[in-house]
Amino acid sequence: MDQAATAAISPPVATARPGRTLALLLLTAVGTVNFVDRQILSVLAEPIRQELHLSDTQLGLLTGLSFALFYAVMGVPAAMLADRVHRVRLVALACLIWSGFTGACSLAGSFWQLTLARFGVGVGEAGGTAPSLSILADYYPPSQRAAVIGLFTCNGPLGVFVGASLGGWAAEQYGWRGAFVMVAAIGAVAALLLALFVREPIRGALDPAPATPQAPARLGPTLALFMSRPSLRLLLLASGLSAFVSYGMLNWIPAYLMRVQQMPLGEVAKWFGPAAGLCMGLGIWGGGALVNWLGKRDLRAFAYVPGLAVLVTAPTLALAVMASSWQVSLLLMLVPMIACTMFTAPVLALVQNLMPVNARATATALVLLAFNIVGLGGGPLVIGIVSDALSAAGAEAPLRTALLCATPVAVLSALGYWAVTRVVSRDAEAALKEAAA
Repeated sequence: MDQAATAAISPPVATARPGRTLALLLLTAVGTVNFVDRQILSVLAEPIRQELHLSDTQLGLLTGLSFALFYAVMGVPAAMLADRVHRVRLVALACLIWSGFTGACSLAGSFWQLTLARFGVGVGEAGGTAPSLSILADYYPPSQRAAVIGLFTCNGPLGVFVGASLGGWAAEQYGWRGAFVMVAAIGAVAALLLALFVREPIRGALDPAPATPQAPARLGPTLALFMSRPSLRLLLLASGLSAFVSYGMLNWIPAYLMRVQQMPLGEVAKWFGPAAGLCMGLGIWGGGALVNWLGKRDLRAFAYVPGLAVLVTAPTLALAVMASSWQVSLLLMLVPMIACTMFTAPVLALVQNLMPVNARATATALVLLAFNIVGLGGGPLVIGIVSDALSAAGAEAPLRTALLCATPVAVLSALGYWAVTRVVSRDAEAALKEAAA
């Protein structure tokens, strides 16, 4: 590939940033709390459904759109704020807010009360991921960002593991309301530790050809620059469809195992939590590590690694949901749970490397908008709607069939990543020239 394109992800001559390991650990811990607060509702879906008399469509709204809508809408202004203010304090405050609303979920007595609490969780969590990625991009040079972001985004599988295992255990011991209170308290502690022990890094000091500090980019110019790069436009589509498959799967697998395969809640906590956490961790870390290695030789790896992974997801998911028992289903589910998360680190790292220093958090929020509106908002909701429609038509095991609807979406996503491979090198050269100007 062209040397200029390779240089866009080459490390500058710079010394290590003090405290970067502690920053990575604490930001990952806060991100884990973020995912625990999302995942716990999926794990507790069946007891909540039974007590509050909810439909699958309502569960899809609660686990997906009611959270994702506010999370995505608030994500852009939160990211713009992160390009202007002390990012560490912003993330700590956001963690405190979403933890408080998670605790409020324990007080809900109806669908609408629970929906309002989830709105609040979404507003708080909007201030988490994009500012955290911006912080890490200023602690680590470009050549290390894919691997570091892969480690950071392991907060997803860690959150699934903790949410499923701790949430399932707490629900058995104290009921689903007690489980919400427990994870809210953990979040408050994580916010305090982050505020006390992580320092705000200097923006852009580790980038190629570091320039004098620039004013934070406004939304209009950032959006125009983002959309001017064909690889980022295509990345929005491909990653949104990947997230549709990933969130749709992961939000409904616990309910599928309990309802269709008759897996007890205690067994979900014992087996699904560790299995999902380990598999997602391998997928997210593996995606980042592969791109960190292959991307030094060929920048197209940022697209073909997630493309191949999501293509593998389609047939393996179909085999898993057609299994005859929960034990076999969970065993077969290991492969798609690894593959469906491999897109995360490559996509986020590519955005960091193709956008200027003063617009990274905002650009990341634009991609997260696709993750969350199309993925988290659409995946669980569409599967819930299809399940209710099939149930009304008298179909046998409607949730199983609804999950199968995610497989053609995975194939479409793979086609989107293939299109990114055609244009990403040219966009990297353009980013390098702009950084040196």
